[in-house]
Amino acid sequence: MPLNWKRILLVIGFILAVILFGYLLYFFFLKPVTPVTGPGPIVNTNVPPGGLPAAGVNVNIPTATNVNGALPSDLTTDLGPPPPVPPGVETASDVANGGLTKVTALTTSRSYQPTLAADGNNAIYYDKTTGLIYQINPSGKSTLLTDQVFFEVDNFTWSPNKQKAVLEYPDGSNVVYDFASKQQVTLPQHWKDFSFSPDSNELVLKSIGDSADSSWLAVTNSDGSNAKRLELLGDKDATVHTAWSPNNQIVAMYREDQDFNRQSLFFVGLNNENYKSTTVEGRGFSGQWSTQGDRLLYSVYSSETDYKPTMWIVAAQGESIGQNRRSLSLQTWSDKCTFSNNDIVYCAVPKSLSEGAGLFSDELDTSPTDIYKVDLQTGFKTKIAIPQGGHNIESLIVPSNQNYLYFQSKSDGRLYKIDLR
Repeated sequence: MPLNWKRILLVIGFILAVILFGYLLYFFFLKPVTPVTGPGPIVNTNVPPGGLPAAGVNVNIPTATNVNGALPSDLTTDLGPPPPVPPGVETASDVANGGLTKVTALTTSRSYQPTLAADGNNAIYYDKTTGLIYQINPSGKSTLLTDQVFFEVDNFTWSPNKQKAVLEYPDGSNVVYDFASKQQVTLPQHWKDFSFSPDSNELVLKSIGDSADSSWLAVTNSDGSNAKRLELLGDKDATVHTAWSPNNQIVAMYREDQDFNRQSLFFVGLNNENYKSTTVEGRGFSGQWSTQGDRLLYSVYSSETDYKPTMWIVAAQGESIGQNRRSLSLQTWSDKCTFSNNDIVYCAVPKSLSEGAGLFSDELDTSPTDIYKVDLQTGFKTKIAIPQGGHNIESLIVPSNQNYLYFQSKSDGRLYKIDLR
């Protein structure tokens, strides 16, 4: 029978492959390691089992010396000066000086409607997740303002002395809470848009009835007693703004159209006073009183500003109402500004605003903001800080010592601090 050479060659190839595989396995995994030649191990012949070597045995082992109390040189290699900042990259300053400025986060979660505390230097904020109200200092240490829990509050209206607040709930319920006495009073659900008197003892509000004939601007004691009608609102609810002035002269304002871009602003007192009116150069009015109540700071938008909000200031006391009206040439909202005293205003100003931002602030107020300081006496304004982190600032709080600013970031809702000096 002839030999099957093909089968024989396959068998021989298989045997050779097994031999090669075995050799490789031995070479990489089973071959003993050849000892490295050099000094032999240090042997201590006088050490009992489990004992430590006697002093003086390891006499030739090099050691790293601590020079002048420093760590060993192999751990503290001198790296030289830090690398230079790349061109165009700005380093953040500790104190506001007009450029990029460091900020300090004070809260770890979203804060709601922060305001200045009664002491003039700390801040107060509401934590919606816990229902608690906290007071926080510039170092970030927080304490409970009260142990009373307030779940799901929609809006806070604080009294000037910060001892009281009107709490408005989603179901329309209204409560006045006194933080000094820890007592609360329930107000009628058809009352809204509250503003405290300068002494914190009274409220101006809107009482909305079932019809236009039963809707009134009214005042009441802060506990809801002794309510009195001031003016018939009728169907003008949307154009009336409750805002009790610090000088106790005016309790509300209302607007009437002049033309497409302008409106007249009228002032309401407690005793049917016939105050002058003033012109506002746009729509979307939102304003706040100066600390002495003699000026009104407000924002409006118009076709002349591409419907972007612009800040204005005007005299708003007695016979001077309407005088010295001028634009501050800052495009931002009144809610992003605050008075530090009667002549100084701080504003968070968006770096950029799209056309129509005044009309659609919820959608278009997304830009990072810079902080400006405005002197109302001279009209001089200065950019004092670019907050690090690109925050869209929602509101500013200036303490009485003016050493720093608190701000709430619209970006994450947290409360921050920036040092002014």
